[in-house]
Amino acid sequence: MTLAPIAIEAFKKIAIGIDRPEDVVVGPDGRIFASDHQCAIAEIFADGTFERMGPKGGAPNGLNMDRQGRVLIANFGIYDREDGPLQRFDPVTGQHETLLVEVEGKRLTSSNYPVMTGDGNIWCANSTHADTWPQALDGRGDGFIFVLRPDGSSSIVAEGLKFPNGLALSKDEAFLFCAQTSGADVVRFAILSGGRLGPAHRYGPLLGHLNTPDTQYPAQTLGYTDGVGMDAEGNVWVCLPAANKVIAIKPSLEVVTVIDDPSGETVNHPTNVTWGGPDLKDLYIGSIRANYVLKARSPVAGEPLVHQR
Repeated sequence: MTLAPIAIEAFKKIAIGIDRPEDVVVGPDGRIFASDHQCAIAEIFADGTFERMGPKGGAPNGLNMDRQGRVLIANFGIYDREDGPLQRFDPVTGQHETLLVEVEGKRLTSSNYPVMTGDGNIWCANSTHADTWPQALDGRGDGFIFVLRPDGSSSIVAEGLKFPNGLALSKDEAFLFCAQTSGADVVRFAILSGGRLGPAHRYGPLLGHLNTPDTQYPAQTLGYTDGVGMDAEGNVWVCLPAANKVIAIKPSLEVVTVIDDPSGETVNHPTNVTWGGPDLKDLYIGSIRANYVLKARSPVAGEPLVHQR
């Protein structure tokens, strides 16, 4: 199947009026949930309307789901200068829980994106410990990835990362992929036994320029990476919000552009890609700038996540 570009005209705006919809997750029953700055999560209905659920607090960011249908929330609290814990919300019961507030004595300030493996481990990025998140785009390596195991134990499994952001898993769960926002790249880790990671290795090339105090590059050339997603053919989709673009890194490491909206009128600062629908070809795109979620048909199905298998 060809990884063909998606025309901007193919996208439909849904959940218009939502606040900071960084990410979307689709349950096994087809229910669609998005991040919303005004609550824990927002449910998006078939007619494009939405309903807010759960309490407001911090900045719900990356979302995922466990096998019980509970939504895992990485709270990017630094956005409001608050703590940024790993949380969980049950859309059936309304129970809102904080799963983790610190790891190995380090307070979570900017939990960014969670993903769960079949063994029940939850992997999550904490982007930075800067006072404000824009400060961390200077290339500092103070981000880390942590794991929360089913027995309740947790540990930091990768350190020294440059604003670790979105995470994705290979089909066989042998590898964890991580976007380094201020590294303009994606790195890959081997997943080891016991909830551990091997060393980071860059996956594919640098994906664009990074601005410096002395040099400002055209927006379309900027490589600040955000959310990543794995499709069923092994392509790693990468959101480039500053460029209003989504690219994909093929298994051959060739980079192709899947979505490109230079105007930003429709695809405005895309931050995450998610697949749903019976054939996993309904594509949803979140954003930190737009007050809506985008939906279109994907040329390739998404790789099923733990809760979609």
